[in-house]
Amino acid sequence: MNHYILKISCPATSGIVAAVTTYLAGRQCYLSELAQFDDEFTGRFFMRAVFRFNTGAKPDIDALRQGFDDVAVPFEMDWELFEGNRPMRVLLMVSKYDHCLTDLLYRHHKGEMDMQVTAIVSNHLDLRPMAEREGIRFIYLPVTRDTKAQQEAALMQIVDETRTELVVLARYMQILSDDLCKQLSGRAINIHHSFLPGFKGAKPYHQAYERGVKLIGATAHYVTSDLDEGPIIEQEVQRVDHAYLPDDLVAIGRDTETVALSKALKYHLEHRVFLNGDKTVIFR
Repeated sequence: MNHYILKISCPATSGIVAAVTTYLAGRQCYLSELAQFDDEFTGRFFMRAVFRFNTGAKPDIDALRQGFDDVAVPFEMDWELFEGNRPMRVLLMVSKYDHCLTDLLYRHHKGEMDMQVTAIVSNHLDLRPMAEREGIRFIYLPVTRDTKAQQEAALMQIVDETRTELVVLARYMQILSDDLCKQLSGRAINIHHSFLPGFKGAKPYHQAYERGVKLIGATAHYVTSDLDEGPIIEQEVQRVDHAYLPDDLVAIGRDTETVALSKALKYHLEHRVFLNGDKTVIFR
């Protein structure tokens, strides 16, 4: 059966849950999942509701959507309503590393990722055979200092043409401009090789080795104009010790990166993530 996901954020006050659930029940909806959080520091209330129409009811999601303003306006709600059975349209961006792309495509094939891959975009040709093997459109956009603005404009044109809803930087090794970050605000996810901020720049695992780290981590976050400082969606960690060489840390890092990115993407695909200033609220 078709199910729908309602996301709400608004100033915290009494009566919100009662108003929403009463509205849905009055329109022959069955509420199968409900999660809520009250951020006492910001005074914001967050809610995610999953529902379907009762058996025998005549589903009219457009009428339900239009009528919900009567509930939303008094509570100053920011709200979105999604059809849960519709795969999200996702564009994947890569450079030369293939571990995150391989993992996401595998999970997609196994039914873990409810998405439609609109294209794979890269600034290198290394992973083109993988895209072609999967039957996915591969778009080569080489980036230099002189062509960066032009290629970012081409990327946004691809996003618009393919009606892409989310861009995933699956180890895309280029810094996005401030303008592009703003255009993709809230709909671009990046994976970083450490707990942020730390070990920025080249050879992060070699830096970690030189500093004798005891934990290897990875952070998946939304892309913002502040480099690698966007709202964090998911982090993974694995303990290491003095016996681990740089190559060992690289191998462990690949694992933590794939796990963190796949979890973050799945949360976003299922509409479980809410932006809360520089942070996120995630209903797992």
